[in-house]
Amino acid sequence: MSIWWSLHLRRDAASVPLARRLLIGTMETAGVDPDVSYDLCVALTEACANAVEHGGGHSCGGYRVTAYLDGEKCRIEVTDSGPGFTTTTHPRPSDEAEHGRGLCLIQELADHVRFTNQPGRGGAVVSFDKMLKWRADAPLMTAS
Repeated sequence: MSIWWSLHLRRDAASVPLARRLLIGTMETAGVDPDVSYDLCVALTEACANAVEHGGGHSCGGYRVTAYLDGEKCRIEVTDSGPGFTTTTHPRPSDEAEHGRGLCLIQELADHVRFTNQPGRGGAVVSFDKMLKWRADAPLMTAS
């Protein structure tokens, strides 16, 4: 069984917990292993925080979060309307840096990560996948 949802959120720090709660609720209901759910929720929090902080000026509307749980994989995309990424490589921040750890954390928690820009429209797209593990009593676990 597949589940997907999409949210359009204001670029406001208060929107981040809303996206996280919807994701954790979806995964708990589907029966995803709590450790996998935790990793994905932390990665989502970092991607949303990045969109809130860097997603454009106050006139740039909001950002979009889309989550897909399909079979053995979860894919999450966070898209904003800001200037986008200026480079395809994202250097690790120094140990003393106060900011810049979020993208690195997403890379550590997910199995496959892409940082791109929206073609023609501008704005950053953070997309990441993680293979799912299921609880033994998972109601939506795929049949083998």
